[in-house]
Amino acid sequence: MKNIQREGIETVARHSQLSKKTLAKALKDQVYPDEASWKRFLTLLFLTLGLGFSLAGIIFFFAYNWADLHKFIKIGLVEILVITVTVLALWPKINSQIRHIILTGSAVLVGVLFAVFGQIYQTGANAYDFFLAWTIFVTLWVCISNFAPLWLLFVVLLNTTLILYQEQVADWPPLLLYGILFLGNGLIFAIAKLRQAPAYFVHTVGVAALTFATIGMVSGILFSFNKDYFGVFAPLVGLTYIAGLWHGIQTKSTFYLSAIPFSSIIVIAAFLIDLSDGEWMLLSVSIFIIISVTFVIRNLIQLAKKQSS
Repeated sequence: MKNIQREGIETVARHSQLSKKTLAKALKDQVYPDEASWKRFLTLLFLTLGLGFSLAGIIFFFAYNWADLHKFIKIGLVEILVITVTVLALWPKINSQIRHIILTGSAVLVGVLFAVFGQIYQTGANAYDFFLAWTIFVTLWVCISNFAPLWLLFVVLLNTTLILYQEQVADWPPLLLYGILFLGNGLIFAIAKLRQAPAYFVHTVGVAALTFATIGMVSGILFSFNKDYFGVFAPLVGLTYIAGLWHGIQTKSTFYLSAIPFSSIIVIAAFLIDLSDGEWMLLSVSIFIIISVTFVIRNLIQLAKKQSS
C-alpha cells in the first residue's frame, strides 16, 4: 500500500465493509504524519525561515551601514559569506534536502555580491546586466542540485533578465516579448510536467506562462502597435489553450480547468471592450464576467464533488 491518498482510502471504505477501526488504522499508517514526519517538517520549516531571515538581515546590514564600511570590507564580507555557506552546503554529513536549502541561500548571496560590487564601483551597467550575471553564475548550482525552489529562483531571474533587456537594450515590440516569455515559460512547464516536478513548481510556472499569454492577448487586442505579431501570437495561444483544456478534461485537473478559463474570460472581455467602450458594452462585459466566472466556479465545485464521491 504505497502512495495511497486519503481520497482513495475513503472511496474504498464507502464501497466495502471496512470497519471504522480498520479505516482509522489505514489513515494513520498511510495518510497521517507520524512523529518523524513532523520533526522533519519542522526542521525544514525552521531552517528555511532562519535562512530567509538571515539573508534579509545581511541585506539590511549593508543598507544601514553602507556609509561606514570600506569598500573592501563590503565585498570581503559578502565573499566570505558566499564561500562559507557554499562550503557548508557541501558538508557530507548534512541531509541532502538541507544541503539544497543552504545552497539556495548561497545563490541569493551571489546576487547580493553583484549588487554590492555594482553599487561600490558604479559600473554604469544596465539592470539587466546584474540579473544576467546573477543567472549565469548560479546556473551550475541549479543544474547540479535539481532543487525545485532553486529552479524557481532561476526561472524568476531568467524572466526578469529578458524583461529588463527588452526595456533597456533591445526595444522589442511588447507582443514579441510576451511571446518569448510565454513560449519560454511554457517550455519549462512542459519539461517540469514530464519530469514530474513538484506540483507547486509546475503550477507556478504554468501561471507565469498563462499570465504572459493573457497580457499579450489583451495588448494585441487593445493596442494597434501590437497588431504585427498578433496574427501569429493569437493562434499559438489559442491552440495551447485548447490542448490544455483537453488535457484538463481527460485528467480531471482543476488547475487546467480553472486557470485557462479565467484567462480566456479576460481575453474575451478585452475583445468586447475593443468593439465598443460605451456604457451598454461596459455593462454587458460586467454581466459576462459575472456569469462566466460563476459558471467556471460551479463546474469546479461539481468536479471536486465527483472526485470525492
